[in-house]
Amino acid sequence: MDIVDEINQAHRELLDGERKVMTLRRRYDADSEDVWDACTNADRLSRWFLPVTGDLRPGGTYQIEGNAGGEILRCEPPRLLRISWLYGEDPGFSEVEVRLSSEDGGTLFELRHTADVPPEMWSGYGPGAVGVGWDLAVLGLGLHLSGAPKVEEHTFHQTDEGRRFITASSRAWGRAYEAAGGTPGQVAATVAATTAFYAPDEEPS
Repeated sequence: MDIVDEINQAHRELLDGERKVMTLRRRYDADSEDVWDACTNADRLSRWFLPVTGDLRPGGTYQIEGNAGGEILRCEPPRLLRISWLYGEDPGFSEVEVRLSSEDGGTLFELRHTADVPPEMWSGYGPGAVGVGWDLAVLGLGLHLSGAPKVEEHTFHQTDEGRRFITASSRAWGRAYEAAGGTPGQVAATVAATTAFYAPDEEPS
């Protein structure tokens, strides 16, 4: 697998309204049941994403280690999962929906994240603030489904391959931002800030 080429395997869309709607789609060479299990089985999630705990059923709650938590709003195996995605003291509205459908002997994976985004966050980083993180997650899922080893999440951004992946992801979300109406100046500034955040030139002390 060419990790950087994974960026080109996905399609990104942005609806830049009062609430931001970011959509990421890509096809996997795996059947829907396998992709569904990888996305909802706590043991498998820990192997490609992060450890997840909670009451993992419709109406239950979940918590991702060191990340978001929330409620499981809809669960319709093996096609639809919708959860609230809450992080921080005052997260506002934030939901993530995953849809799976069969396509050409594999599975079309669609992730849609709808959220209230603070204006200062959006003006500083644009869609890449969340989008690069989702690209990294989608990369992890693809590696897991193909049987490849997981990247080392704490050092991936320090490798040449990791930095190229993050830079390509940030630029791809910049193109989605421009297609949604972002000005060239806004796009350039947010792409630069997002890339520097995920792949800083020097590690902070």
